Amino acid sequence: MTSTALATITFGGAERAMIAWRELTERADMVDLRIFSYLPNPRIWKATIAARLCGVEVEIRGAPPKELADWLWDFDARPLSDADRASGAYARQARTGFAGKLHKTDAFLAAQPFGAVPAAFSPDGSVGIFESNSIMRTVARLGTQDSGLYGENAYATSRIDSFLDASLVFARDSQIYLLSLVDQTITRDIYERAADAFAAYMTGIENGLSPDRAFLVGDRITLADICFVCEFASLSRERLHQAVLASLAVEPVTASGAQSQFPRAMAHFEKLSTHEAFAPDLGPFLAKQKAGETADDRQVS
Repeated sequence: MTSTALATITFGGAERAMIAWRELTERADMVDLRIFSYLPNPRIWKATIAARLCGVEVEIRGAPPKELADWLWDFDARPLSDADRASGAYARQARTGFAGKLHKTDAFLAAQPFGAVPAAFSPDGSVGIFESNSIMRTVARLGTQDSGLYGENAYATSRIDSFLDASLVFARDSQIYLLSLVDQTITRDIYERAADAFAAYMTGIENGLSPDRAFLVGDRITLADICFVCEFASLSRERLHQAVLASLAVEPVTASGAQSQFPRAMAHFEKLSTHEAFAPDLGPFLAKQKAGETADDRQVS
C-alpha cells in the first residue's frame, strides 16, 4: 500500500502555513493528484481512502475554513504574501459559506469553473477536477487495475455509480443543514428536510447490504462503500452543535434511532471506520467528535 502524501493542517497561522507550503512544493513532483480544500473535510477523505487502497499519491493543501480567506486559491495554493494583499489582483467576492473577499487566480477559475473547494488538479495543474465523488473516481482510475474499487465490469461500475449518484441529493440537503447549524440559522423546515434525506439515503444503504452482504457492490470495498462512510461522517458533524439543536428541541439526525432503524448500515460504518485505509482519517475525527470539540462546517466557493 502506498502512503498518501498529506499536507500539514495549518492551525498555527500564516508562518507555519508558509513553512508547510514550502515543504509541499519541494515534493510536488512525487504526487499523482493535488487537492486544495478547507480542512478537515470528510468529503476529501473519499480520495485519500481510495488512494491508500489503490496506490496513488495524493497531496492535500489547505487550512481551516476561517483561514482560507488568507490563502491564494490556485493550483499552487499557498498563504497570501504581503504583495498579494497589497495588489488586490486576485480578490473575488465570496459566495456560499463566506462573506467578504477570497483570493482566486484566473488559472484557478479556468481549471475550477465553479470556483469552489475541494478542488483537485492534475500534477501539472492543467486539468481541474471538482466535486468529491469525481475526485474520488479520478483516484480509482489512476490506481492499480486490480484494486476493484470501481468495479470488476461495466455492470458493477454502473451499480457503483448508482450509489454515488444517490448520495448527491443527500449531500446537498446535509450541507444546507450543516451550514445552518454553523450560522445558527437552523429552522425546523431545514432540520426536517435533512432528516428526510438521511432516512431515504440510509434506507437505500440498508437495503443494499441486505440480507447479509459484506459490501455494497461485489465482495470487496468499492467507491460506493467509501462514499457512504464519508457522507455519514460529514453529516455526523451535526453532533458538535448540540446547543443549537436544543434550541429547536430536536436531537441530531444521526442519533435519532439510527442504530435500531439501520443496523446493517451502522455496522458497516463502524466496521469500515477501523479499516486500515479508513482509520487514518476517521480515527482522529471520531475521537475529537466524541470529545465534543467544536466545528466549522462551511462549504466555501
